[in-house]
Amino acid sequence: MPLIQNPSVLKPKIKVRMSDVREKLKLALAQKASATSDFDLNSGIELSPSRVLKPSAVLVCVNAATQSVILTKRSMQLKHHPGQVAFPGGKQDTDDVDLVATALREAKEEIGLPPEKVEILGSLAPHETVTSYTVTPIISWLDSKYDVRPEIGEVSEVFEVPLSFLIDAKNFRIETRIWQGQARYYYAAPFGPYYIWGATARILRGLAEQVS
Repeated sequence: MPLIQNPSVLKPKIKVRMSDVREKLKLALAQKASATSDFDLNSGIELSPSRVLKPSAVLVCVNAATQSVILTKRSMQLKHHPGQVAFPGGKQDTDDVDLVATALREAKEEIGLPPEKVEILGSLAPHETVTSYTVTPIISWLDSKYDVRPEIGEVSEVFEVPLSFLIDAKNFRIETRIWQGQARYYYAAPFGPYYIWGATARILRGLAEQVS
């Protein structure tokens, strides 16, 4: 049975006017920003100019009621990135009219979030992953309740992390591990029992940079 958590520890201690936060996000997203990459901190890696990147999108959704961002923990049964913290999202389908549609469709499939309840605020610059995807983060706003329904087999948990924590660049640190025989550096932002790292952390670090 999927575990759905929204413990009180995840809520920020000080309430702020969410209308101000919404406008601040919209203003930040209106600014130009550079694309990011899983290779940002690994300048010694040479990327092939002929590589083919598959378009995809994730939904970075701010829950106004809890002042938090909705995240998922991937099922341990998945072949790729099992157990990792991620946004709802995935590869663009041929039926998706654009990448916003991709992000909304994936969010509905993965966590049961109805597209009509979501307001799109904008998007961040694309992020290139080591698995050859170009991910467009779609920033959105949720101002009403919805029934959380994790997709069994793909999502083991749906949880939230305070937006105030995620847009503070000081909460992101650089860590390293050996990947394909080489040291790989990446961003991480541990929060309670959740280890946010890799592409998810880099996207959130980009949001923090833009907001600041």
